[in-house]
Amino acid sequence: MPKRELLKLPVVLAELGMSRAAFYRMRARGRGPRLIKLPNGQVRIDRADLDTWIDSCQVAA
Repeated sequence: MPKRELLKLPVVLAELGMSRAAFYRMRARGRGPRLIKLPNGQVRIDRADLDTWIDSCQVAA
């Protein structure tokens, strides 16, 4: 079984070119990739979930 790649939020924000505030506004509207909240309160995003979400954002030409 392949190991899951859990990304820290700053890595995701850099990849998306988005500020933390914009990311959380998007999440508040019910959009954005799924988050994993660790017991210590930190947030991670699974690479597979991020890739799936990015693919779902593509608009047909």
